Amino acid sequence: MSRRVTHRVKIDNADVILKRLLGFIFENYKLHCIVTVIFIMLSSLASVAGSLFIETLIDDYITPMIGQEAPDFMPLISALAMMAGIYLVGVLSTLIYNRILIEVSQGTLRKTRDMLFEHMEKLPISYFDTHAHGDIMSIYTNDTDTLRQLISQSLPSLISSVLTIIGVLISMISISIPLTIVVLLMVAVIRKVSAYIIKNSSVYFVEQQRNIGKVNAYIEEMMQGQKVIKVFTHEEKAIAEFTDINNELFDSAYNANKYANIMMPVMGNLGYVNYVVCAIIGGLLSIYTHSITVGGLGAFLQLNRSFSMPINQISQQVNSVVMALAGAERIFRLLDEKVEVDEGKVTLVNALEKDGEIMESKNRTGMWAWRHPHEDGSVSYVKLRGDVRFHDVDFGYVDDHIVLHDINLFAKPGQKIAFVGATGAGKTTITNLINRFYDIQKGSITYDGIDIKLIKKDDLRRSLGMVLQDTHLFIGTVMDNIRFGNLDATDEEVVAAAKLANADDFINHLPEGYNTLLTGDGASLSQGQRQLLSIARAALANPPVLILDEATSSIDTHTEAIVQAGMDELMKGRTVFVIAHRLSTIQNSKAIMVLDHGRIIERGDHDSLLAEKGVYYQLYTGALELD
Repeated sequence: MSRRVTHRVKIDNADVILKRLLGFIFENYKLHCIVTVIFIMLSSLASVAGSLFIETLIDDYITPMIGQEAPDFMPLISALAMMAGIYLVGVLSTLIYNRILIEVSQGTLRKTRDMLFEHMEKLPISYFDTHAHGDIMSIYTNDTDTLRQLISQSLPSLISSVLTIIGVLISMISISIPLTIVVLLMVAVIRKVSAYIIKNSSVYFVEQQRNIGKVNAYIEEMMQGQKVIKVFTHEEKAIAEFTDINNELFDSAYNANKYANIMMPVMGNLGYVNYVVCAIIGGLLSIYTHSITVGGLGAFLQLNRSFSMPINQISQQVNSVVMALAGAERIFRLLDEKVEVDEGKVTLVNALEKDGEIMESKNRTGMWAWRHPHEDGSVSYVKLRGDVRFHDVDFGYVDDHIVLHDINLFAKPGQKIAFVGATGAGKTTITNLINRFYDIQKGSITYDGIDIKLIKKDDLRRSLGMVLQDTHLFIGTVMDNIRFGNLDATDEEVVAAAKLANADDFINHLPEGYNTLLTGDGASLSQGQRQLLSIARAALANPPVLILDEATSSIDTHTEAIVQAGMDELMKGRTVFVIAHRLSTIQNSKAIMVLDHGRIIERGDHDSLLAEKGVYYQLYTGALELD
């Protein structure tokens, strides 16, 4: 069977990533790390002491008793008891540091996930538009799990192995320098072989981690798009694409484990060869030169095994370290993503008006104002009215590709402004600029006369309500989902918002009414019902400016009438921006903007645009269709 040759990926700045990772662990668990190293040292010393005891056991206790008619076993028993105590210290040390490492590893994972989520919530919308959600999920699951393996297994094993190697090497030198030289020569051979294996496997382990992210991203995308796949009968195409991606994961995982799995048997057999060579040479030295005793040879051979084993462990753990570094690289890359920059100083505050002057209030008054601090230290207050204006705005998602050109429009408080145009004309993009999901390249956007760049983003968005075509419902009760519009709202206020949105009737017909649990993005509800909940959520937020992004495009005509009635109530007294496919829903708009390729080509109310007999007239009469 032939396999594709995949491109092998290396970790950039592996030493920097390792240093940063260890610094992060040590910063949060400094005392734990110190105590762990102490107990690892005790465990390693106990192991070395046990090997050295073989020389004493044979030469000082067993050999002298050979041939004795009535040997005294008490000294031997006392020595064995002392050695048992040393081994007990080693066992307890191992148990203690492993127990500590559980806390360190799980605590590090918890803090890492907290940091990732907190940072992710601060990222701009553009990040999620350009990164597959499944790949992001893989960072939280697969990549963080590699850190667990590193902390709880690889790092302690590496530290223990290094300490054991140092202790054993010193002990071997004290017993026989010639045999130690033989061991070091054999270790050089073992090291050469392991380096070759590690070199070939590590790059594939890095690629494996990245391919896992690709597979997760594709699976999530296909799960979300199952209806579309089935409607267009593209199951075979989806299967073929997944097979290609899955094969890439197979290739990288196959090659990574192909080398990793031969590491242990190769190292083990070379260790046996090392043992046999030392036994032969040591036996000759003991017989012909008497430079080493029988007990010394027994102890040396045991130390030889103790020397080879940690070297093998280091070789085996290197791949785990490489995987952890690959995971850490992806984690740090997300943490290093630039968060939304917010240089705004204008905030939204409770206010009251007295003698024509607006003042800030500590209590909730039902009236809001913009608190605008100035460079001279003074503060002015501007009543929140919902006056939104675009002045010569150009915008592009990337600087060298402008998608909106010279946009000029104004929406006075309480006015309804509608956007009409083909898909990609720029309708949704305009609304995304109002809440600063993206920043413009040219011109300005003002809100109640204040440049929105001066307003803190949280305060700006708190004053805006949105009802989107694709409604997202969270796992929770109906009441919880409506309350998402205002987490401080009472149950009575939630019900009032639902009644305003014409959602109360269908909610009361649900199995448990407002306490009905919704899962799977509200899959048990119809599209119209989900949209009504979205409108109720916006009503509860009670924003002065409302954005309706094709909110009725996926609803049947009967449901649309119900939803439209709810939206009409919601829109009263508010500045409203409407994006609509159905022109019947925007005939009462104060102004209708017809967009084409990012430009406003017609503007006016319904009657004036019909009289012009331009693009809007053709859309309304059916000569043109919105795609």
